[in-house]
Amino acid sequence: MAAELPPRRRVRDAELMRALAHPLRSELLSYLMAVGPRTATECAEAVDSTASNCSWHLRQLAQWGLVERVEAADGRERPWRATPVGLDFGEFATDPAVRTAQLAAAGARIAEDGVLAQRFLDTIGSFDREWQEASAINTYALRATPAELAALTEAIDALVRPYVATIRTEAPAEARPVQASWRAYPRVEANGKPSE
Repeated sequence: MAAELPPRRRVRDAELMRALAHPLRSELLSYLMAVGPRTATECAEAVDSTASNCSWHLRQLAQWGLVERVEAADGRERPWRATPVGLDFGEFATDPAVRTAQLAAAGARIAEDGVLAQRFLDTIGSFDREWQEASAINTYALRATPAELAALTEAIDALVRPYVATIRTEAPAEARPVQASWRAYPRVEANGKPSE
């Protein structure tokens, strides 16, 4: 029997969702979850910002318990690390204020996914052939019931979670940070007017 994997952090607080809707905070958290502990200076290089700006936003994320300081190996600037293994925003809320915050946080994640995908496409030639062939950008037009879609999402999650960077502490030496996302939702234009 496989060991149970740590759960994603449940995010239900509208204020926290609004904090995560900030594009730089979303990007910083995602980056730290992918690569592990990094200093504000290293984060700034990765997200094209300044060290002081990143430091301020990392402190904001720390107030929510999403990042924390860790001991520096060399006694210099202490790095930050992400504390969650993922975030769970749950189903869309009926409360308009919470739903607005959920949509803003989800929008920040979707925008970042687009930036990361485009960055990969722009630099694909710099990757070894093996990485080029292993990478994938696939789309599917599914026909499913809500129950089937929920089951499919759960099955994909079960397949992916053992590889999550903050969970997989003993990855092979050739393993690299990889961006993966799964989005599944009804196609508005193919389903007529959405119900109220």
